[in-house]
Parts: sequence; structure tokens; C-alpha cells
Amino acid sequence: MDITSMDFVFSIFNISILNYEILYAFVGATALLSLSPGPDNIYVLMQSITNGKKFGLATVAGLMTGCLVHTTLLAFGVSAIIKENDKLFFAIKLFGALYLFFLAFQLYRGDDTISLTKEAVPKKNLLQLFQQGFIMNVLNPKVTIFFLAFFPGFLFSASMSTVLQFYVLGLLFIAVSALVFSGIAILSGMISELIIKNANIGIMLKWLQIIVFIGIAVYLLLSDK
Repeated sequence: MDITSMDFVFSIFNISILNYEILYAFVGATALLSLSPGPDNIYVLMQSITNGKKFGLATVAGLMTGCLVHTTLLAFGVSAIIKENDKLFFAIKLFGALYLFFLAFQLYRGDDTISLTKEAVPKKNLLQLFQQGFIMNVLNPKVTIFFLAFFPGFLFSASMSTVLQFYVLGLLFIAVSALVFSGIAILSGMISELIIKNANIGIMLKWLQIIVFIGIAVYLLLSDK
């Protein structure tokens, strides 16, 4: 679907101005964050290595379903704040930037090794892994805080409702993350072999994540409502 046809579709919902550059930036940042090693994608990787690709994919489905819950909480909670108080919304974005700087600092101080310990991976069926991924995501307060820090700076339309914009961002986040995580599950054998053979990959991925967090934080500070 090209931009002209996208504008036609959005016009049905009485939406006029879309900033595609913001959406492209959001997709790019999401992809880089999904590729960076974290507890979720490492868990997907280990389930795929230990039990098989379909078990990793079941975990991905659970994690991504959980993201819908966080998107809904963000959409209806923050949208009300945006309507009521510009200064309070700026405070949310400032908090988001500071939180991302904090995450970057934590990564800088942390270990750069990627642990692939199979003994720590419990054996469960597909439904159990879906439920595990869902619960891991929904009950993780860090995901809620990260969504609050990440999404508000990427609102992309002056006329679309903020609730709908947050859902668009949430669905884009889920789609991109699911694609990357599914790739990790499918290519788990190759990825684990690469990690084991290349001692420097942990350092490279660590600095990639630090740069992405700092970049998003700076973007939030400079972005308008």
C-alpha cells in the first residue's frame, strides 16, 4: 500500500495529517530494541534451542499478546492526560527521556556477556509457554514504564485521536517485535552458534542498545507534542 492509498484509508476516519517520518523512526527504533539482547528475546532463544522452534514461537505469541494489555493501559491513561494538561504531558516525556538515560547507564555498568544456559529452561507444552509469555509480559512493571517512556514522543498526527495513535504505535511495536522475535526462534541454532563463537558480539549488542536508548531519549526531549 503506497502513501496515497494510506492517506485515502485514513481519510475515512477523518484523519488528515500524518507524519510518516515519525512512524518510520518508531519502526526503526523498535526493530533495533527487539534485536538487542534482553530477558524476553533471550528466553525465546533458549526455548527454541532447548525444545524446538515452535516452542519459541508459542512464547513469542504470548509476549506479543501481553503487549496489547500495556498498549490499552497507555492509550486510555495517557490520552486523558494529554487532553487535560500540556505541562503534565511534557513531564511524562521528560520522565521517559530520563528513564531511557537510566536504562542506558545500567547497561553501561552491566555485564556484556550473553548467557545461554539450557539448564535454566523449563520444559512446558505450547499452551503453557503461551501463558508464560503472556504473564511474563503483563505482570512486568518495567514493560509498562517502558511503554510510557517510549510511545508518547512518537505521536504522529495532529488530527487523529491520541487513543487511536497509541493503538497504531502499539500494533506496529507488536508487529515489528513479533517479526524479529520469530526470526530469533526460527534461526535459534545459527544465532546461538554465532554467540558462542564470537566473544565480541555481546559487547557490540550492548553498545547498540545503549546508543538506541540514548538516541530515543534525546528524540523525546526535542520532540513536540
